Amino acid sequence: MADRFKSVADVIERLRGVDYLADTGIAGVVYLADKLEKPVLVEGPAGVGKTELAKAVASISGSRLIRLQCYEGLDEAKALYEWNYKKQLLRIQVDREAERDWNTVESDIFSEEFLLTRPLLEAIRSTDPVVLLIDEVDRLEIETEALLLEVLSDFQVSIPELGTIESSLPVRPIVFLTSNNTRELSEALKRRCLYLHVDYPTLEREEEIVRVRVPEIDAELASQIARVVGSLRALDIKKAPSISETIDWARTLLYLGRHEIDPETIGETLHVLLKYQGDIQKARKELGVDGNPSPLRGTASR
Repeated sequence: MADRFKSVADVIERLRGVDYLADTGIAGVVYLADKLEKPVLVEGPAGVGKTELAKAVASISGSRLIRLQCYEGLDEAKALYEWNYKKQLLRIQVDREAERDWNTVESDIFSEEFLLTRPLLEAIRSTDPVVLLIDEVDRLEIETEALLLEVLSDFQVSIPELGTIESSLPVRPIVFLTSNNTRELSEALKRRCLYLHVDYPTLEREEEIVRVRVPEIDAELASQIARVVGSLRALDIKKAPSISETIDWARTLLYLGRHEIDPETIGETLHVLLKYQGDIQKARKELGVDGNPSPLRGTASR
């Protein structure tokens, strides 16, 4: 059992110290992940702070963050390890000229000198505390998930030429897997993890996030920002604003010298929050930017 955190309250307090505002649900899962030494599968919409949670936990636990960014086509060579084939060929050529037998050559080229470590193996072999982030795991093909199972279960990896490599750390690293829920993950992967769903924050929590991340902003403007962003998320649009985009918008308003939000301000800066022209046009209409009364203004509540 690991002992990085004293209590759920300790997790909340320390995360706040690095400007990550966690509720008891989030902090409770982080606390249990430490005690039970189990990975955490974090699901939720894009931009709600899933990746930032892993970064924040690495910061407060004094750990090095190792990140495996998942994508379609990711394979063992990019996730775990591969052999340095060019260097192996050069060694084979040298050994051939020296007329060494093949058994000697084979044991030579499949040694540590020729092994290229990738994020998963790097995390396993690390001698320093580690937080491993497997980001957007839902972008992997189902077959590729099998690569993760040995790591998630025992924090080890089997290399045919070298045997089983295990972590030498006294406590298992904290592992976060994030998913935007674009596809269903396998039961084998899920049962190895604690589960955490992170959604968009409530209006009050988003206002608090804005004030923490943009401390120079005044309370009224932060409240207006949270209400407008909540209204945008209530629309049927292609991509709702993320928390990071909310923070960018708050900073944008300050850079432009705006201390309150009016239709003109919204119209001039919607591109900071929304990234599709169709979404911008719909938002301009619904929020009254084009002169129409807004049915959503002042009613956002998430």
